[in-house]
Amino acid sequence: MSAREIDSGVGCPRIGRRTLLLSLAALPLAAPLSAAPARYRLDQSASSVGFFFTLSGSAQKGTMPIRSADIVIDTTNLTRSRADVTLDVARARTNLVFARTAMLGPDVLDARRFPTIRFTSTRVQLGPGGRLSDGARITGDLTVRDITRPVVLEASLFRRRGSAADDLSELSFRLRGAISRRAFGASGYRDLVRDAVTLDIRAVIRQT
Repeated sequence: MSAREIDSGVGCPRIGRRTLLLSLAALPLAAPLSAAPARYRLDQSASSVGFFFTLSGSAQKGTMPIRSADIVIDTTNLTRSRADVTLDVARARTNLVFARTAMLGPDVLDARRFPTIRFTSTRVQLGPGGRLSDGARITGDLTVRDITRPVVLEASLFRRRGSAADDLSELSFRLRGAISRRAFGASGYRDLVRDAVTLDIRAVIRQT
């Protein structure tokens, strides 16, 4: 399936494939190289992971920094884009100190033995409109506690708000989905904490 659009955010114009190709044709002779898959670097200060869980019947939330991300966007065929994101478990935070201590302990994430969580994409499915949003999904391998399981995350990719249609120098992406912590061996305190954990990964990336 060929790429059609990358969103630019709420209320902003979107990139059509025709517009993108016409813009590239108008650039100098060296410009066609920019149509090749482009690698992006992570802006760590503008990127993080939110996670949500239920403790004793009450909704709780926390954050976990993104340690690194290797992102490649193929504007000629968005389904060939890929992401490899590593999270820093030891620096995770929750609103409740005791909940954080338990979460990082050996019965749940065991941060001392397993300091990172990693997601590596294996398949990109575009939304009904041919965009990396509005129903787009990314399938990948999630590794927690050295246990790897396939997961499916909802995906959105946006240009910087107000940017020109051919300006792909800065993008933001969001990955969302629910996982079972028991599937990864993080099953401690099951009488207090529900199995389902929701991930909400938000990141800003800039073309290298």
